[in-house]
Amino acid sequence: MLDGVTLEQLRTFLAAVDAGSFSGAARKLGRVQAAVSQAIDRLEAQLGVRLFDRTGRIPELTPDGMAVAAAARRIEGDVQALDELVGSLKRGAETSLHICVDVLFPTLALVEFAREFRSVHPSVELVLYTDVLSAVTDHVLRKHSTWGIAVEDAPLDDLAHRTIASVRLVPLVAAEHPLARHAGNIEREALADAVQIVLGEHRTENERGADEHGILSRQRWRVVDLATKHALIAGGLGWGHLPEHMVRDDLAGGRLVALALDVWGGVPLSRSLSLVWRRDARFGPVATWAQARLGELCRQDLG
Repeated sequence: MLDGVTLEQLRTFLAAVDAGSFSGAARKLGRVQAAVSQAIDRLEAQLGVRLFDRTGRIPELTPDGMAVAAAARRIEGDVQALDELVGSLKRGAETSLHICVDVLFPTLALVEFAREFRSVHPSVELVLYTDVLSAVTDHVLRKHSTWGIAVEDAPLDDLAHRTIASVRLVPLVAAEHPLARHAGNIEREALADAVQIVLGEHRTENERGADEHGILSRQRWRVVDLATKHALIAGGLGWGHLPEHMVRDDLAGGRLVALALDVWGGVPLSRSLSLVWRRDARFGPVATWAQARLGELCRQDLG
């Protein structure tokens, strides 16, 4: 049934779908309208289904046409991916690797990864970005990074993803903060008037929406990087959650004090880290090695 169906026919069909008319497709493709109509007529005949309803002034997609359009887009994406893969093979091994990771990713693991990367792939440039939440996934979607590591709160639906590790979050304050002297478990009411330092994004209130997960205080200060959050908490200006791997020395040295909270049944918060990539992505040997090794080092550091 598909014998003789060409990529040009499918692309002409998709052009008509996107343009909303045969004449619009003809302008987009730089062809005459009759050629577009004939190409779609032949495609319908070869497939044995009616793609457009032509009873009105403007042809409209039939239900069968909608299904074929979805399949045609997948084919077009696969062909593009194949083209990119062949191009990369002709160019040889990757010359650079771009990665974006969430700020919750353990820094020590990142440093060790970079050290090993330099040793194993000395001729490959490493471009490493760190960001928060949706900025990580957006970086991957826009093809600024080959793949990334995002926290579970980031939008993951448009990307392929798999969990690689879990980060434990510790609620804490500076040793001189009033909450540090609180005896026993701290109830939610006791946190209401204390300033909470919250990690956020470079987005407006409306763009952030109603996600208040983990926010327990009426007063909150939002920061957009983990180092600033750590500094404000250590400076005694508020309380907040920080990754356990980031504050081990602070806790051991008594500079920060972990809080025992009644909320969530006393169970510590944790956030999953996921490897994320575009569904049409194809990885070379460097990117494949880097994914596996960075995941291993992350799990080792987090215990």
